[in-house]
Amino acid sequence: MMSTKLRFAIVGAGVISSFHARAVTENPEAELVAISDVSEEKAQKLAEEYSIPSIHTDYHEMLQRQDIDVVCICVPSGMHTEVAVAAAQAGKHILCEKPLDTTIAKMDLMIHEAREAQVKLGVIYQRRTFPAAIAARKAVQENRLGKLVLGDAYLKYYRSQEYYDSAGWRGTWELDGGGALMNQGVHGVDLIQWIVGDVESVFARSAALVRNIEVEDTAVAVVKYVNGAYGVIQGTTSVWPGQETRFEIHGEKGSIVFADSGIKQWEFMDGEPSVPDVAGTASASNDASNISADGHYILIDDMIQAIKEDRDPMVTGEDASKAVKLILAIYESARTGLEVRL
Repeated sequence: MMSTKLRFAIVGAGVISSFHARAVTENPEAELVAISDVSEEKAQKLAEEYSIPSIHTDYHEMLQRQDIDVVCICVPSGMHTEVAVAAAQAGKHILCEKPLDTTIAKMDLMIHEAREAQVKLGVIYQRRTFPAAIAARKAVQENRLGKLVLGDAYLKYYRSQEYYDSAGWRGTWELDGGGALMNQGVHGVDLIQWIVGDVESVFARSAALVRNIEVEDTAVAVVKYVNGAYGVIQGTTSVWPGQETRFEIHGEKGSIVFADSGIKQWEFMDGEPSVPDVAGTASASNDASNISADGHYILIDDMIQAIKEDRDPMVTGEDASKAVKLILAIYESARTGLEVRL
């Protein structure tokens, strides 16, 4: 008899893979059947921690198995499409870590192959599951703030030189796709667009001000949204101590400010009396592993339901590509000194 549980496998046994493993093993409708990593030692360690029955050092070999329904992609960013295309062609549904990939061509290929193979493609942007962000988006959609004026994201992390030196792919254009914005800041870049709306154009500066890396450790951008609002995006991994990420949305009739620790301002001209009772979340501003696992659980459970209900996952490939396209436009503006339209 076919298993009633959806069977997951993970490609990549780095830091983020344990969040996927924990979320899958805690879900009563899922089971984790295999893990693949080029390092057998790393795969073995994760397998022992989460009682995963099979390990592989070649993900192509793993994808040939018939007892895998969904593949979680936890490899370096610039390899996401390579693994996703192989998974789609093997008929497996795909749950990809952020960012979707590092170039528009790769993202388009991944989305196309998933659609062509008729498999689900979901992406991990767990900040969309945070209660403060959901409340803020709902208020904006209900026009509680009136005409939007400003939408700002402050994404100030600390990552040491040792962090970048700990893995050869970190801080490289080829596999990391960028620095403070593409790796750490992409969550916040996705979130501010999800709440405020699509971006029309951007003017930016970026550089490696402190770290010895190819890519930026600091970036600032002025954005213009399609709806006419302006905004600022600041991203860095070079400030000590790292600050909690903060989002500020202002309109002609109200203001919302929230951060990792919760809602800081919730005021409207119509005199809305109560701030939503929502909890804050763990902050990864100083430590990459210090993120809440709740978001991964929600998105993995959503993928399970999307497969069962034959619908799109909460964050689709098309959706997830927007943040990367904006970051690439920021890089282009910083490189050319010109305003870049998306």
